[in-house]
Amino acid sequence: MSEETPDLLVTRTDGVVEVTFDRPHRHNAFTRDMYAALKDLCAELRESADVRVLVLRGAGGRAFAAGNEISDFLEQDPVAYEDWIRELLESLFALPQVTIAAIDGVCVGGGLAVATHCDLRIASGGSRFGYPIARTLGNALAASIVYRCATVFGEPITREMLLASRLVGADRAYAVGALMAVTEDLGAELASLLDGLRAASPVTLRATKGQLLDRARRLEASPAGDTDLLREVYTGPDFAEGVRAFLAKEKPAFGS
Repeated sequence: MSEETPDLLVTRTDGVVEVTFDRPHRHNAFTRDMYAALKDLCAELRESADVRVLVLRGAGGRAFAAGNEISDFLEQDPVAYEDWIRELLESLFALPQVTIAAIDGVCVGGGLAVATHCDLRIASGGSRFGYPIARTLGNALAASIVYRCATVFGEPITREMLLASRLVGADRAYAVGALMAVTEDLGAELASLLDGLRAASPVTLRATKGQLLDRARRLEASPAGDTDLLREVYTGPDFAEGVRAFLAKEKPAFGS
């Protein structure tokens, strides 16, 4: 059974819900409506005992998701919007179902935040990962999102992503354990993974997820003052220049 919502395709089959981000003309960049639909789905799945797995993937073969739609930040308080997105990511991370990011192509910015808040990640060989925001927008991430990336990729690669604005290839991501598989047949790898999860004990899976969630909440909690730091960044000159340059399709000229 398939359901169409704006820019999301939701398919339900045999205990599995698959969500496809369907904006290939924009490299599946997330809009507020897409986040809202995903947030509603998480609220539904939290109460569903019949669904065992949630799969997230991007349409078009070029991107899982390439960040957020920047115009959405201009229509509201950007810090409040970031906080709202963080709440969605926490809802995704806390789901009792096993969550899988099936990545084919670019996975950056908001796309990487979503992928790192899934339990398992598989990817095609040409996929790339990163947070090049220092080179593009001049904004900052909530601390909990940085900490989650450091848990998944390790601190050195997280520093490279954020400080050097470099993208990391699939082979390197696999080498550090951020991916459980790199394959040229993403569909076959996903099917094999789903077969194994369908045969697994749901009691074991939910208990283990609960234990890992408790660990992550203790180790990855945002520090006091993080909201104030984000507000300083989002009201500062670099973010204003980043947005201006992005919309004008120019290279930003950040201050010293």
